Amino acid sequence: MFLLYEYDIFWAFLIISSLIPILVFFISGFLAPSSKGPEKLSSYESGIEPIGDAWLQFRIRYYMFALVFVVFDVETVFLYPWAMSFDVLGVSVFVEAFIFVLILIVGLVYAWRKGALEWS
Repeated sequence: MFLLYEYDIFWAFLIISSLIPILVFFISGFLAPSSKGPEKLSSYESGIEPIGDAWLQFRIRYYMFALVFVVFDVETVFLYPWAMSFDVLGVSVFVEAFIFVLILIVGLVYAWRKGALEWS
């Protein structure tokens, strides 16, 4: 038999966790200062007066560098559970992880040869 009262704690948690961000959003809107002058609307350049337009086109190389970083950063997260249970899993999982790391190294060498890791 499906009883709804068993889920009272879940519903209370769901309602409270939904209301807190909404309340904080509205309270910060009321308490925040609302002075919008020309200094507030200008772009901030580490305390230096901005030169030129704020909308600049970045070279694709920066995005490629960030993408390569994210790919390798996320892939190393996949190795963590494997490393924590290495003694239980056995040799076949070690071979699979070795192939996985080999594919990552091949991808890194490819990105390096294509020049995706160069700044200039």
